[in-house]
Amino acid sequence: MLLKNGYLIDPRSGMEGYRDILIEGNRIARIAPCGESAPYAENVIDLRGRTAAPGLVDVHVHFRDPGLTYKEDIYTGAKAAARGGFTSVVLMANTKPPVDNAETLRYVIGRGAETGIRVYSCANVTKGMGGRELTDMEELSAQGAVGFTDDGIPLTDEKLLREALKRAAACHRPVSLHEENPALIKNNGVNAGRAALHFGIGGSPREAEISMVERDLRIAIEEEADLSIQHISTREAVELVRQAKRKSQHIYAEATPHHFTLTEEAVIAHGTLAKMNPPLREETDRLAIIEGLQDGTIDMIATDHAPHSAEEKARPLTEAPSGIIGLETSLSLGIRELVDKGYLTMMELMEKMSLAPAKLYRLDAGYLAEGGPADLVVFDPNEMWTAEKFVSKASNSPFTGETLPGVVSYTICGGRIAYERNAHE
Repeated sequence: MLLKNGYLIDPRSGMEGYRDILIEGNRIARIAPCGESAPYAENVIDLRGRTAAPGLVDVHVHFRDPGLTYKEDIYTGAKAAARGGFTSVVLMANTKPPVDNAETLRYVIGRGAETGIRVYSCANVTKGMGGRELTDMEELSAQGAVGFTDDGIPLTDEKLLREALKRAAACHRPVSLHEENPALIKNNGVNAGRAALHFGIGGSPREAEISMVERDLRIAIEEEADLSIQHISTREAVELVRQAKRKSQHIYAEATPHHFTLTEEAVIAHGTLAKMNPPLREETDRLAIIEGLQDGTIDMIATDHAPHSAEEKARPLTEAPSGIIGLETSLSLGIRELVDKGYLTMMELMEKMSLAPAKLYRLDAGYLAEGGPADLVVFDPNEMWTAEKFVSKASNSPFTGETLPGVVSYTICGGRIAYERNAHE
């Protein structure tokens, strides 16, 4: 396959400019100035100036498989990922049953291998996500788990967390933590501020995140273990991560597109479609997250793709589940909110959405180089599209109906086209 006349962006080498990319098998054979590529290829695609970048990497997605496949399954989740430009995803482990044993892990990895993209999975930190007994982290690591998390349920036992970090570090695997202290939360998914007052509920205070981030950073620094703070939402937590990074190279953080795009005003406007954990906060928090992305405090962008059925999201606000889908809108929101507004360059956005998450999970991804994996996203950052028909089984998104920049033309994984935009899309 020959991709010609594309504007290549590679965050690992810093290479940027018009190039031809020759793919042989599942690797990139040659990157050359336009017109200097091999004269013959079985499949020639003229990119006509569109951007070619490393396939995006999302290290925080929920595909609900096994057990909750009426919301999403591994096949439909992978299709949504490919449409969004992602060639690699890391699944969270809060399925039913949870990924706390080798059998379930093998099932998830096996199903993932049948899709057109690279599907990896975390395993649970604790058995049954009960927060009382650690899983066999060594065995799960040997069976292919790329990290450990009880995402959705925070680890409140400090002694248990310390032991988990020690064992994960010995396996050379990161631990990713959902940072909300349940003892401080009256109603999850809604900020204990203007939004909670609007709905007449208690909400989730910022202290629920701040207190746990502060504790967990301290323990990770002491144990010299790789720790990722998931979906950061408060300005105080951003600053805590910033300070921790000055003390340790083992600290990482992720931000979601919805947290750098929206505030609690969106919950007032969209109700359950903007209910999520941790909740959307204030404008000062949103701007602090963007600043954290700018200065490297926040390493990566992750969607926390969380599909739910329409019936579930139609429940009253305090009863509906938290979370929104994000794989198909993530790149567009990054372009609109970060690149077009001058906060990040396109190169920096690609680094946050491909190379940095790949590095944390030790994946061979996030770069374009001769001999490297033929995993690419081809997109037009200026072309507009309307977020209406999603490939995901779910449609729970506050961005539905919005016209967004950044149309994905091709997602290529392992040298094969995993997604190609049709003219009617």
